[in-house]
Amino acid sequence: MSEQPGISNAPRLELTLRGVLLGIVITVLFTAANVYFGLKAGLTFATSIPAAVISMALLRAFKDSTLQENNIVQTVASAAGTLSSIIFVLPGLVMIGWWTGFPFWESFLICLLGGVLGVMYSIPLRRALVTGSDLPYPEGIACAEVLKVGSGDDAGGVADSRAGLRAVVWGSIVSAGFAVIVATKVFASDVKAYFKVGEGVSGFDFALSTALFAVGHLVGLWVGIAMLLGALIGWGWGVPHFSALATDLAGGPEAIAGATWSQQVRFLGAGTIGVAAIWTLLKLVKPVWNGLASAMAASKVRKAGNLASLPRTEHDIPIGVVGAIMLASFVPIAWLFAHFADSSGLGAQMWLLVVGGLLYCVVMSFLVSAVCGYMAGLIGSSNSPLSGIGILVVIGAALLLVLGVKPLLAPGHEKGLVAFALFVTAVVFNVAAIANNNLQDLKTGQLVDATPAKQQWALLIGVLAGAAVIPPVLDLLNQAYGFAGAPGADPAKALAAPQAGLISALAQGVIQNNIDWSLIQLGGGIGVVLIVLDAVLRRLTGGKAHLSPLAVGLGIYLPTSATLMVVVGALAGAWFDHRAERDPKPEATKQLGVLLASGMIVGEGLVGVLIAGIVAFNLFPLALVGDGFDTASKWVGGAAFVLAMCLLYRWVGGLARRTAR
Repeated sequence: MSEQPGISNAPRLELTLRGVLLGIVITVLFTAANVYFGLKAGLTFATSIPAAVISMALLRAFKDSTLQENNIVQTVASAAGTLSSIIFVLPGLVMIGWWTGFPFWESFLICLLGGVLGVMYSIPLRRALVTGSDLPYPEGIACAEVLKVGSGDDAGGVADSRAGLRAVVWGSIVSAGFAVIVATKVFASDVKAYFKVGEGVSGFDFALSTALFAVGHLVGLWVGIAMLLGALIGWGWGVPHFSALATDLAGGPEAIAGATWSQQVRFLGAGTIGVAAIWTLLKLVKPVWNGLASAMAASKVRKAGNLASLPRTEHDIPIGVVGAIMLASFVPIAWLFAHFADSSGLGAQMWLLVVGGLLYCVVMSFLVSAVCGYMAGLIGSSNSPLSGIGILVVIGAALLLVLGVKPLLAPGHEKGLVAFALFVTAVVFNVAAIANNNLQDLKTGQLVDATPAKQQWALLIGVLAGAAVIPPVLDLLNQAYGFAGAPGADPAKALAAPQAGLISALAQGVIQNNIDWSLIQLGGGIGVVLIVLDAVLRRLTGGKAHLSPLAVGLGIYLPTSATLMVVVGALAGAWFDHRAERDPKPEATKQLGVLLASGMIVGEGLVGVLIAGIVAFNLFPLALVGDGFDTASKWVGGAAFVLAMCLLYRWVGGLARRTAR
């Protein structure tokens, strides 16, 4: 390496064409995988560290590569991976029956413009929340440490980065191979059973998904336990209770259980998620306010200096350019709102909707940027309650439409208003998601002596790449699988898209008043009880044990096919981390486990998107065996799954020990 951190103005390679291109390639792969699994399980994975490891291993072939160039690669990939959080809102337009697919240019512009605004809003916050703050930024610091270790001159660093790449690659290969065999039906896709419980029914469904298993490893033991509790509430009490009371359900136990969960139990989960997410935000109001106030006060007394007199590590994109880009972004956003209002039959109130929508975007975007940026610094991007932001934004938009626009319209325009509320929410949510991630990346840059302005341009490139990838992937998945609750979707194969379902249901509930609020209220009551239990558990164990109410809500809201394997992965990951404590370098072993899990998600996610293309376009049949092989495929698939996971963990543990020598 030609550069060491701490030399403020020394020239070095940083924002290079090869780094940007590598970041875009990683972006395409990780974003597609994140979209698929975000829709399937309601969870996405952080892309910064896997992208950094891949970058270090590949750019090492160039003698002039630098730590800062590797940082640019992970910055590009991280921005695009975060942009995939739009799946928490945008599929709602399909779920309510307003869209039948994802029109490319509208979807692309929502992703692009919201992402660009997220980057621009976070630039003035950098000095307040990164440079002049003592926030911990857990993921930003972790990524910086990985970059420093992997980009060092010592041989151990070479081994570490190559070992990390091997973990990602082999995790991807095994996961992709297993997913392909499942698609041929030689291995079953799940092991499930449904049965009567008294007068009602219940059941379970373990999806044989290496990626869901890997998600469990990444989220950790206590989140896994919380999701298990949610599944027990939903399927141990909710489904048996409500199915026993139902008189209009027909079919076998599986059909009755599925209908009960879809029509009633998931709204319990929606209430729990809503209360938990809002509670998390409320807990952060005081530290967010105090932190912003003190940081802004400190920045006011700082002496102004011209760009040449400032160290390179204080060079942001000039504030005039930031303002110009923001103003330029609001012009196409206004056009999008006008076009959407006109095509929704709301043209008579188009100017009111455009002006109101823009004002709402300007104000809410600033608020969510500050709040999400502070939350990212406080608890990490992955732990920030973005769903809570989405809930608050959509309820605010829906209430304003009910109060300011609905009285001016004739009856029958309610569905168009719901769609417009979701459309506005999608833009603001993108700002929140990007701001939630950007400051984490800029913290990494600060620790590795990067130039903020170059990182900020890299973030914009990542947003552009992600915005181009997300719409076709969403459209492909919609054609192949559909979304739960969408008109014409097959419940047996539809993707759950839990956050999009919840946010669209809330918009409909406020504007059309067509959901059973009593179920959401009951779920909210469960959320309150869980908040108290979590506080008591944290106090009794000194914070070592916790019971995330948000994770419990997801466990209630999602089908067991999306939760139980996550629980298994969380237990296996906890066992792996416990065993790692015996190794010479425990943290390095744990990090290899994280990289292995990231690779497994990427492998199955990419195969899932590929299979979606084959199904959507009817290219060729995938099944190699008929339905008569079902029973055997469950035993064969289950045994192969257990064997594959055991062998992978054994292999990566051995790799860690060999690397430590």
